[in-house]
Amino acid sequence: MDGIAGLFTVLIIFIFLGLAWWFSPKRTVIFENERGVVYRQGKFHRILQPGSNWLNARLDKLQKVDIRARFITIPGQDVLSSDNISIKVSVAVNFRIADPFKALNSSFNYSESLYSILQLELRDLFGSTPIDELLMKRKQIGEALFEKSKEKAAELGLVLLSADIKDIMLPGDLKNIFAQIINARNEGMAALERARGESASLRNLANTAKLLENNPALLQLRILQALESKSGNTIVLSTSPEVLNFPSGLSKK
Repeated sequence: MDGIAGLFTVLIIFIFLGLAWWFSPKRTVIFENERGVVYRQGKFHRILQPGSNWLNARLDKLQKVDIRARFITIPGQDVLSSDNISIKVSVAVNFRIADPFKALNSSFNYSESLYSILQLELRDLFGSTPIDELLMKRKQIGEALFEKSKEKAAELGLVLLSADIKDIMLPGDLKNIFAQIINARNEGMAALERARGESASLRNLANTAKLLENNPALLQLRILQALESKSGNTIVLSTSPEVLNFPSGLSKK
């Protein structure tokens, strides 16, 4: 009986050690800028939040995901405008991971997938816009790219934070043509402003002449103000308005 009891005790110990080995816990720490995706026997199990967590060492597999915002740049894409002008465009995009499970499982590489989405949306936008609008409305085009891409980014588990057009590069000959157009436009605007200024000045002179014609005393006062502001002037009062052709008898010596 003692032998059977001893064997039974040893068996219990081995069973206990086997279960402890199979279900052995493992401690892992998730940092604030991370999330942990846990798979149990190959299937998604749960998301680990920051802090100390316990996993089953034999059954669970952990993948950590960095959720900090990050930038990607799409450099020098050759695109055609709606008027068939070839240009190069570069884009800067800021995004972060919102759903770690989707980011890891919806695509093989979420960064490359987002890159491809932005490329296609960029070509679509530029292909429907003439070159002059592309140059003048770069900010609005960046906003349109953001709006068109954010839903597709969400399907990858990503949040698109910004999408901005960095550079629009024109071919050398086209760049010179646009520089000439801009210079001509600026010169035309300057000439228009000069013409407006001259027209305003003439209108003021005409209004002043009419006002003085109706009120001769105003001209006398204006002449007195002008002479008073300068030294070495002599004012002669005369009752004859013909003296030196000054109205109402004012003359200067």
